[in-house]
Amino acid sequence: MSAAVLTAPHPIVGCAAELSAVLARVGQVQPVFMSVADKESALVGLARVEAQVAELKARVLAAGEDVAVAHGARDVAAWLAQATRSDPAPVRAELRLARALEQRVVVAAGMRSGEVSPAQARVIARAVADLPAGLGPELATRAEATLVGYAAQHSPRELKRLGRRILEVVAPEVVEAEEGRRLEDEERRARETASLRFHDLGDGRTRVAGVLPTPVTQRLEHYLQAFTSPRRTGRDGPGDGPGVGGGVERLPRHRAYADAFAALLERLDPARLPEHGGDATTVLVTIDLAALRADLAVAEVIGGDGVESISAGQARRLACGAGIVPVVLGGRGEVLDLGRRRRLFSRAQRRALRVRDRRCRAEGCTIPAVWTEAHHLQPWSWGGRTDLGNAVSLCSHHHHRIHDRAYRAERLASGDVRFHRRT
Repeated sequence: MSAAVLTAPHPIVGCAAELSAVLARVGQVQPVFMSVADKESALVGLARVEAQVAELKARVLAAGEDVAVAHGARDVAAWLAQATRSDPAPVRAELRLARALEQRVVVAAGMRSGEVSPAQARVIARAVADLPAGLGPELATRAEATLVGYAAQHSPRELKRLGRRILEVVAPEVVEAEEGRRLEDEERRARETASLRFHDLGDGRTRVAGVLPTPVTQRLEHYLQAFTSPRRTGRDGPGDGPGVGGGVERLPRHRAYADAFAALLERLDPARLPEHGGDATTVLVTIDLAALRADLAVAEVIGGDGVESISAGQARRLACGAGIVPVVLGGRGEVLDLGRRRRLFSRAQRRALRVRDRRCRAEGCTIPAVWTEAHHLQPWSWGGRTDLGNAVSLCSHHHHRIHDRAYRAERLASGDVRFHRRT
């Protein structure tokens, strides 16, 4: 009798054997002739059994470190994955749940009864673990019990949302303070990990990579959307760029945002920016007089990180905007004229232009004047005057186009500018 007791299997081992035997008895039974009600009952019942088996397996996993020691494995999950020819990742997830259930006894009881699925248990355990430190075990237990109660009506995804707000249910008196602390921690981490990098690709482009606090990126996206709004451009499609008025072309959103970012920088008021190198972020563009008047030539931009080259057409376009000071050189490189800010249209003149033009004066363009740039009809490089008679409002796209040597601009009697592609 005593020998029989000593050789009897452990109850959990016996349970596994009995389950296997029961399943073997229905191994050849086909459900095709089951009634709808029977299929419903079987599916729900088997799901409950899965939860019960998962909890029992978790109990053994949590106590299985001696198995890892016996086999020299890293942990019991590594041994089990090898022994059952399973992928390590899901077995390791089971081990994490097993360790969590040692602390979350209410969740474990829910799984043992079949009321809480493994997926729900993971969500609940994570939600309780994410509660602010220092609230005490009693509050954590209340949160756990509340979420287990919700499991009868809510999916894992819904439980995850409820878990984020569980303090509002179990401890509404501390929610505001704890939410404030959480937000402060998030904002501090965002500031400490923020970065912005520039990598010159050497082909006229620069890669910009950054991780910024969410409020900063939201503000930037809001500004860019102001340039790309279909309501502003008069289009229905998403992602029309700031230079896509007048039915020119449709741009994907990422292209439109790139154009909008450039337009945003050009509209910054230098007078409101910090001093940089003795002037309010003024950019010096050096070019000799002949090159400035040529179709194809090179200018140099003197910036904070050295000297970069741009085309003469780009230099002429920049000469129309604020904060760009052209340094015109003679034949021997001597400075002939260091452009002065009175060369630029004043704020009063730009306001008068908006009142007069009302919109971008490119033929057919509907961009409002508030989003346009003042352009010298007779270029400054050719002695053009900075007065209203020599000015026209152009959106960013058409301002680029009027400085593009591939196009010829014609001033119409109405005051509009018509573009012709050069052959």
